Amino acid sequence: MKVTLSALDTYESSFTPLVVIELAQDVKEETKEWLKNRIIAKKKDGDNNDDFLTMAECQFIIKHELENLRAKDEKMIPGYPQAKLYPGKSLLRRLLTSGIVIQVFPLHDNEALKKLEDTWYTRLTLKYQPIDNIRGYFGETIALYFGFLEYFTFALIPMAVIGLPYYLFVWEDYDKYVIFASFNLIWSTVILEVWKRGCANMTYRWGTLVMKRQFEEPRPGFHGVLGVNSITGREEPLYPSYKRQLRIYLVSLPFVCLCLYFSLYVMMIYFDMEIWALGLHENSGSEWTSILLYVPSIIYAIVIEIMNRLYRYAAEFLTSWENHRLESAYQNHLILKVLVFNFLNCFASLFYIAFVLKDMKLLRQSLATLLITSQILNQIVESLLPYWLQKKHGVQVKRKVQALKADIDATLYEQVILEKEMGTYMGTFDDYLELFLQFGYVSLFSCVYPLAAAFAVLNNFTEVNSDALKMCRVFKRSFSEPSASIGVWQLAFETMSVISVVTNCALIGMSPQVNAVFPESKTDLILIVVAVEHALLALKFILAFAIPDKPRHIQVKLARLEFESLEALKQQQMKLAAENLKEESRVSGKETET
Repeated sequence: MKVTLSALDTYESSFTPLVVIELAQDVKEETKEWLKNRIIAKKKDGDNNDDFLTMAECQFIIKHELENLRAKDEKMIPGYPQAKLYPGKSLLRRLLTSGIVIQVFPLHDNEALKKLEDTWYTRLTLKYQPIDNIRGYFGETIALYFGFLEYFTFALIPMAVIGLPYYLFVWEDYDKYVIFASFNLIWSTVILEVWKRGCANMTYRWGTLVMKRQFEEPRPGFHGVLGVNSITGREEPLYPSYKRQLRIYLVSLPFVCLCLYFSLYVMMIYFDMEIWALGLHENSGSEWTSILLYVPSIIYAIVIEIMNRLYRYAAEFLTSWENHRLESAYQNHLILKVLVFNFLNCFASLFYIAFVLKDMKLLRQSLATLLITSQILNQIVESLLPYWLQKKHGVQVKRKVQALKADIDATLYEQVILEKEMGTYMGTFDDYLELFLQFGYVSLFSCVYPLAAAFAVLNNFTEVNSDALKMCRVFKRSFSEPSASIGVWQLAFETMSVISVVTNCALIGMSPQVNAVFPESKTDLILIVVAVEHALLALKFILAFAIPDKPRHIQVKLARLEFESLEALKQQQMKLAAENLKEESRVSGKETET
């Protein structure tokens, strides 16, 4: 859109631009006027209190209002008869899919961003992140991710410290790994429960701990016949749930199963490559062929990353097509699809090596290769490559980037042109997924490769800074999203910790030292392994129950808040009842006089 935005600088001295709506170059004037009128119609008069809401909160409100612009009587977008509308259709979504609106994004606050960067990642020192400042600028969802990343990294340090001597001194002595594996299983439970308490502290401080989801509004992509919600009484699209269930079970589920089958097929090709490399090494025995032994695992790790990303696009399309009403339901179904595929795609080969081939040496080699390769690829794809592409824009954009880095104030026009060319941050989904898979590599086979935690710590220390750089300088500013917790990811991590109990107990039960104790009766060995596994699971659930999700002082404050709310409601009802009684007395007095 070739327009000069610098005219806005003289429009109003106190005007602070918050959100940019980029239109296509040839948008008709009647369309612009219609869109402007629809947006202005949503405006409500209110106090102009700049200190009451942060810039991120103001941008979130604008996004919320834009997403809830829905067609009423319009049959089409003015000036574009091919862009059909029907009652309840999201106007912003139709404008985006029709190419009339290119994108909508919030602007950075350069001064606030510079202050945040100075306290966050520009100085490479070992320190805690300014989580409250991150929340103030990016919102609760992103702040919770960085809080969890920091917490998880420090929680990995004990595992890394304990695992290092096991790796160096008692590599093949499997009976000593019982202590390490038991510590790992208790550790995985405790850190997740303690995180709940820390998360409750943060979100209570931010005012989002007791967010109500019962009356969550429809997501922008939800479509249906415009009707009246029987609970809220508001107009919104209505869509039969049976149609959604048919789409899930007749289309989405078979597609996911087909993808899982394809993932297993690729895994078998990988094992054929392993057999070929091993045979080549046994025949020649040279140093080059010993290096070649790692090539199949490296290739497979790269293929896994490619398949994960391709499947992610397909999962997003299917979940959107299922037409979920709530954003939380959409996210839950998307996460379930992606987690099932990623778990099988990343860990199926390790389970096959451990429990079918029973080759512990190959298991260690494959685990190390998959972990290190995936970490390197994620750093390149998520941070380094986007940053390099951002730096390779045209000469004019590069000059403006340098101007911003030199702390020279840019005009509004320059800032908009610069930021609209940046990539779009797609949310914390991929970041949590990376941590989830990393947690699986560390916990599932800890008794076989105890060095995994050390590699995870090293990766996460760089991940904190690379993700911070990505948020501040590589991607556009993302819209703030209020959150009370990390959501369904908490359940995903807890499920992974339960699975790790089973795998570690089974691996220890398969060790030669443990098998030597029961040389004749394998049934006794299996029964003992199952009993130990059940005992550890029981211990995990006892710990989870014994550690409260919210600290005591938070529970007291929430109870006091609920009590005060009920008291205020009771007083309001009593006041209203007294006024009604007074009015009735006044009316009856007039009737008596009459």
